[in-house]
Amino acid sequence: MHPASVASPPRPPGSRTVVRTAGALALPFVLLLLLVAASWQPLMSLDGDVARTTHGWAVDERGVTHVFRILTDWVWDPVTMRLVAAAAVVWLVWRHAARMLALWVAVTCALGTLVQQGLKAAIDRQRPVWPDPVDSAHYAAFPSGHAMTATVVCGLVLWLLHLYGAGRVVWRTAVTVSVVSVVGVGVTRIWLGVHWATDVLGGWLLGALTVAVAVWSYEKWLGARRS
Repeated sequence: MHPASVASPPRPPGSRTVVRTAGALALPFVLLLLLVAASWQPLMSLDGDVARTTHGWAVDERGVTHVFRILTDWVWDPVTMRLVAAAAVVWLVWRHAARMLALWVAVTCALGTLVQQGLKAAIDRQRPVWPDPVDSAHYAAFPSGHAMTATVVCGLVLWLLHLYGAGRVVWRTAVTVSVVSVVGVGVTRIWLGVHWATDVLGGWLLGALTVAVAVWSYEKWLGARRS
């Protein structure tokens, strides 16, 4: 990787691209949020059908369910993801003296958690309830905290690797791990019957939107600093 100095921080993606990406993420998230808040029946029915099907699989396939519980509780758990983000912050400060960028990453993760919990409290959507549950979870359902946290942290890590010119092997490995983690954690939450499918979709969209806003705001600050 190419180190960056305090005097010449790495340049993020173009502003127009980031703004377009943020808009493309915000529109479907707001629509989904409104439909969930209004309990739009076709969407609720689809959620119920998916949940009943996957719960049946979870009850029948106990081995897979056990593996998914380990993955969701330890590998892709929000605490684990935040530790990854914390490691990235330490790496930025220690290796590159990029204190402002490190602060950007830390604040993005913190604000993402606050927004997520605020929406959970505001929407107050009930989680699926089963007579034979295979797992349990706390707080309201929408959006999925696991899905959002994994998306935010993986997105930020990929952004940092892009900024510092990661090599092809490192980049491809990081992208693969990120995609598997983000998709995987969503699948485990639905399979284990602790989230509706739209909770996970909402977490993915909001997480990606959070990263896009972080990139855009950093670029605006960097542009003002260079002017």
